[in-house]
Amino acid sequence: MSMVRRELEMEEELIERLEAAVSRLESLSAGSRPSVSTGELLDGQPLDPAMNAFDELVENFLKKVVIAAENIGGHVLEATKIMEHAFLVEKELLMKAKHSQRPNAETLMEFLKPLNELMVKANAMTEGKRSGFFNHLKAITDSLSALAWIAYSGKDCGMSLPTAHVEECWQAAEFYGNKVLVEYKSNGPDHMEWAKALKELYLPGLRDYVKNFYPLGPVWGPPGSDSILASSSNSTLGRSPAAPPPPAAPLFNSNNSPRAKQGMSAVFEELNSSKSVTAGLRKVTDDMKSKNRTDRTGAVCVSEKEPRANSLSVPKLASPKFELQMGRKWAIENQIGKKNLVINECDAKQSVYIYGCQDSVLQIKGKVNNITVDKCTKMGVLFKDVVAACEIVNSNGVEVQCEGSAPTITIDNTGGCQLYLSRDSMKCSITTAKSSEINVMVPGAGPESDWGEHALPQQFLHTWKEEQFVTSPVYHSGG
Repeated sequence: MSMVRRELEMEEELIERLEAAVSRLESLSAGSRPSVSTGELLDGQPLDPAMNAFDELVENFLKKVVIAAENIGGHVLEATKIMEHAFLVEKELLMKAKHSQRPNAETLMEFLKPLNELMVKANAMTEGKRSGFFNHLKAITDSLSALAWIAYSGKDCGMSLPTAHVEECWQAAEFYGNKVLVEYKSNGPDHMEWAKALKELYLPGLRDYVKNFYPLGPVWGPPGSDSILASSSNSTLGRSPAAPPPPAAPLFNSNNSPRAKQGMSAVFEELNSSKSVTAGLRKVTDDMKSKNRTDRTGAVCVSEKEPRANSLSVPKLASPKFELQMGRKWAIENQIGKKNLVINECDAKQSVYIYGCQDSVLQIKGKVNNITVDKCTKMGVLFKDVVAACEIVNSNGVEVQCEGSAPTITIDNTGGCQLYLSRDSMKCSITTAKSSEINVMVPGAGPESDWGEHALPQQFLHTWKEEQFVTSPVYHSGG
């Protein structure tokens, strides 16, 4: 609870700073308008609709989750407070981005470091001894990845568009949110309210906000704007990701510290100061000089530093899972390098959900209702029969083989998918969207005939004919 208390104290301090800043702005306005929103910039520019909408998102959706968590208390409240802090950090980053030029990959990681630290902090609560509120904590941890939409920098950045990214991340978190709803259906109204409010925060809350204001990613300042690292000293949370964090500064800090100055003027001020330029440097002794070192050889040594991990996107992978939940759903999650996964006993009322698996193979020996392959890489799935559909979403390099029948196969936001159909599944309907490199293998005419490979078109030609558009697939040579 000490951690919760510290979070509450930080929140109260932040609110006090905001109120002080608003009071100063109101005094400067001299009665020109009765109040000033926190969405207004300090340089006197008009109110920012995106920031006002973010305040409404917090008030209308996030506040409901926090109130429900306060009724529950314990680890649920602690994790919810971390999520609340993450939303405040995201707002700060959006405000800062408008005054910073578009970053490269390295500076972007530094820029997003405060948000990533909170994701890691939330993920740490799900590790170790399993809490009685594990599903609550996992729902928050997985949902926080939706805030990483702010890292979208273009179609080649490896992420879905911001709106789609929010939806995809919530789909992963909803699995645990639904478990909360089922567990507390009869005796936990506060938990039910919390789970419903959490879903509304992301869908429609955050999703619609991103769709309306940032459909193509965050808005960056024009070329020549202050760099991200230089502007980080004016952070409303008093943090500087470019260097070891300094002591927390007051909100809207106006102190004339050397860190706040930019450009060559700051350099000359440092040179002209009375402080010695060489202060703080270590003295080089004789035994440290290159000519006197006896351990030098002609070989170039490779540093054994650990590779720097890109921890922005999602906290580290959760523990593997292979279990039948409540007799209705097989959950196969986070399996890596497992080539012999087998589901032997299943029935037509059960579904199979495969999530986050890499370089693995799963065999399903029996008829199931539905199969979903989500966020998997180099995953192979071999199944007999499916009653409803086989869905492949958000994956890469997947191979799926149907030995029996499947009425529908859906492929969405997937790159590189190889389908093997049996004779009984030749009449299935295959739906694709936002996917590439989809190949379908069909059996030959005879028992000894080779399989035939057919590439599904991923490009389409639209022409205007007879007062309407006519769409046809684009076939390439050799296709």
